[in-house]
Amino acid sequence: MLDITLLIIAGVCCVLGLVGSFLPVLPGPLTSWVGLAIFYNTSFMQWDWVFLGITLVISTIVWLLDYVISAVGTKRFGGTRYGIIGTTIGLIVGILFLGPFGILIGPFFGAFLGEMMNPKQNVQNALKAALGSLIGFLSGVFIKFSVSVIFLIIFVVKVFENWNSI
Repeated sequence: MLDITLLIIAGVCCVLGLVGSFLPVLPGPLTSWVGLAIFYNTSFMQWDWVFLGITLVISTIVWLLDYVISAVGTKRFGGTRYGIIGTTIGLIVGILFLGPFGILIGPFFGAFLGEMMNPKQNVQNALKAALGSLIGFLSGVFIKFSVSVIFLIIFVVKVFENWNSI
């Protein structure tokens, strides 16, 4: 019974990792990795330090890169900290009011409005920074989502490989 509970919790973590790829409050790949680590704690799985170590390193690098990619995207297009903060707020507001469609619109308008709050920015520069922020955000989401999908696939494959033991 404990193994089934751990299996369910691991699966939920892997799926939450996908969701966390889009939400800034939940570290997607790290959440998926926690699911894998829980899964490897079941009696029917062989503990694999090398596999879990490599996937932890990948998760951590992707988590750190997400912040770097967003900042670089914004800075490269002339953005400031105002735009980075606006992107995050815009994402949250966009998802709350527009659902999945808000994932694209929210960060762009959030970055634009954030840059417009900067007294040193004009509309043209704010639009350019907002575009950079959106590109950086989407790049980070793509990388996080890809890693989380790979972890979910690994989880599903391992469940099916060990199905008779479960």
